[in-house]
Parts: sequence; structure tokens; C-alpha cells
Amino acid sequence: MFRTFDPLVASVVAAGAGSSAVIDLRTRRVPNWLTFGLAALGVVLAGVRGHDVGRAIAGIALGLALMLPGHVAGATGAGDVKLLAALGAWLGPAGTAAAFLYSALAGGVLAIVVALGRGRLRATMARAAALAHSGGAVAVEIERASEDNRFAYAPAIAIGALTAALGW
Repeated sequence: MFRTFDPLVASVVAAGAGSSAVIDLRTRRVPNWLTFGLAALGVVLAGVRGHDVGRAIAGIALGLALMLPGHVAGATGAGDVKLLAALGAWLGPAGTAAAFLYSALAGGVLAIVVALGRGRLRATMARAAALAHSGGAVAVEIERASEDNRFAYAPAIAIGALTAALGW
């Protein structure tokens, strides 16, 4: 069962996810040393604190399972996948599922803000509708590098994971 609030978990999630968001905004990458470090520390600390290590590993596996399809479809980067998985070591399966849902909501809001800022809201909405209508068949056309439609997703993951860590 997902604990509603653990100050250590919330602090580590805030620091790790927040750092990842800042780095992603600056470099458009989420570094492996950060994601692997968060995951390893989460598993080790689960054991040290007498918590279920299997729960930490299940959180990692669920984070991978939830984010990997988006990466395969070209919607997220590999660093985003590894970030949610790493945070899953701290959040456990229930918290990771909540973080994924909150991240999707935050990502949708960020996508609208980015599209507005780039003056592309109408085109973005039209292409999102085309993508949904085609069942993904037009994804290659929409994801062309010339479309200027990519943005850092780690901030959305940070918002989602921290929201879950705080038990909201």
C-alpha cells in the first residue's frame, strides 16, 4: 500500500526530480548518473530502513512499463523513462502510478503553454486531433524535427512525482 507521506521520500523526490527538471530544461537531457543514482539509492535505502525492497523494485519496473510505450512512439526521451523508473524506487508501485497520471496532466498543461509561447497552439491542437484520429499513423509526420514541437518533459515528471510523494 502507498504511504500517504514520508518526509524523506518527499525530500529525495523533490531534490532528484527538481534537479532533473533543471538539467533537462538547460540541456534537453536527463543524465544517467542522476537516474541510476536515484534508483540505486532508493533500493538500498528501502532495505536499510526495513522497507520492502521488492516494493522499490516493483516501482522501478512499473515506471519503466508506463513510460516505455511513449518513448517507443517517440513522445518522450529515454531519460524521461529512466527518471520515472528511478523515482518509482522511492514511490513504490501505487505512488509511481499516481506520479505517472499527475505527470501526464502536468505534461498536457506544459504542452499547451509551450505551444502558446511558440505561437503554435492551433497547429498543435489540429495535429493532436489527427494523431488521435489516425491511431498514431501520422506520428512520423507530426514528429518531424522541423515542426519545433518538442519540449523538456522532466518538469512534468517532477511535478507529478512530487505531488504523489506528498500524498495528494
